[in-house]
Amino acid sequence: METVSTIYSSLSGWLVFHGLPILGVLILALVIKKFGGRFIETFIRKAVTTDHFISKESEKQREDTLIRIANGTLLVLLWIVAGLTILSEVGVEIGPLLAAAGIAGLAFGFGGQYLIRDLISGVFIIMENQYRVGDVVCFDGTCGLVEDISLRMTTLRDLDGTVHHVPHGEIKKVSNLSKYYARVNMNVGVAYSSNLEKVIAVVNRVGNDLAKDPAWKKDIVKPPQFLRVDDFGESAIIIKILGETKPIRQWDVSGELRKRLKIAFDREGIEIPFPQRVWHKAPR
Repeated sequence: METVSTIYSSLSGWLVFHGLPILGVLILALVIKKFGGRFIETFIRKAVTTDHFISKESEKQREDTLIRIANGTLLVLLWIVAGLTILSEVGVEIGPLLAAAGIAGLAFGFGGQYLIRDLISGVFIIMENQYRVGDVVCFDGTCGLVEDISLRMTTLRDLDGTVHHVPHGEIKKVSNLSKYYARVNMNVGVAYSSNLEKVIAVVNRVGNDLAKDPAWKKDIVKPPQFLRVDDFGESAIIIKILGETKPIRQWDVSGELRKRLKIAFDREGIEIPFPQRVWHKAPR
């Protein structure tokens, strides 16, 4: 009985002097996680200045990206502090651990230079708003939809569904295909026998009709229109068609425009020629 009483007394004392503080640390960490996330979201929504050159959707993309990164950083710092506090309460000396971590940091300093480079590059990418979650970007030939951004790397998913994890320090050039607006930029070949004035009228009419279509008008900023005769090809006159769309919608709009142009050209008797060559037979 004395042994049981001693164990009970010791356990009760540990729970009072150490268990309750540990429980308090965990509860406090969960409270900070919940309300800290809300505070960060509210603060960023109000702190990010409105740019009259971008749409509401683009502004929300930027805010969501900053909120995700800030929440991730908060969680890492929060659980590091909470973990060290709990270790201290259970009797682990955290002083030697911190000293060992400092020595290990020096030992791995040269190996960690790439990590530091990635983090610094990530900070500049975020500060300069080069791209956001939801944008379509290309990094030196690697293209895809930005699914996630951390301080160290960006996660892209390409059209085949392949996921690419790109460290920020490896990024030399960023090509954002969906910032602010996008363009329909098409070259179409018509036969040399075609009436160019008629071709221009048909192209502009099709572009205007597409922009007025209820199913497509929300995606189009400026209707696709004839811009110029771009080239004299071997078998066709190349005309350039240009228009502006909402971000990421240029490919769908271009596909629909091609379909409508083919139907309109067939109806108006405008030929889209195959490659051909004219051979002149020398007289014998």
